[in-house]
Amino acid sequence: MNDNKPVFRLLHTMLRVKNLDKSIAFYTEHLGMKLLRKNDYTEGRFTLAFVGYGDEASNTVLELTYNWDQEEPYELGTGYGHIALGVPDIYRTCEKLKAAGVSVPRPAGPMRHSRTLIAFIEDPDGYKIELVERS
Repeated sequence: MNDNKPVFRLLHTMLRVKNLDKSIAFYTEHLGMKLLRKNDYTEGRFTLAFVGYGDEASNTVLELTYNWDQEEPYELGTGYGHIALGVPDIYRTCEKLKAAGVSVPRPAGPMRHSRTLIAFIEDPDGYKIELVERS
């Protein structure tokens, strides 16, 4: 093991979703990700869809797991925090997302005790996504 090079690389973050089509639409249409691949696992009765901003070989992506027999919404749990995305103009981004019907529970503005501009939006399942302004 070389101490100068990381041995591990972050591949993906997984979220369980109730409505796969609605979730794919949210991440691709509103957040500009691309659907990279989607596979049905009939014996296990689930589908995996991977979305992201670039190919999986060189980018961390988001895995959306759809369990076919899940009838109730998932409990998001107290351990989950959020996914963070960098955006160039947070105020304009939030205006566009809100106009498109995306939930924006924490509008754009400075973070408490900092000048960093942030906002929080929610995906169709209620997962929090932090937007951080980056120039």
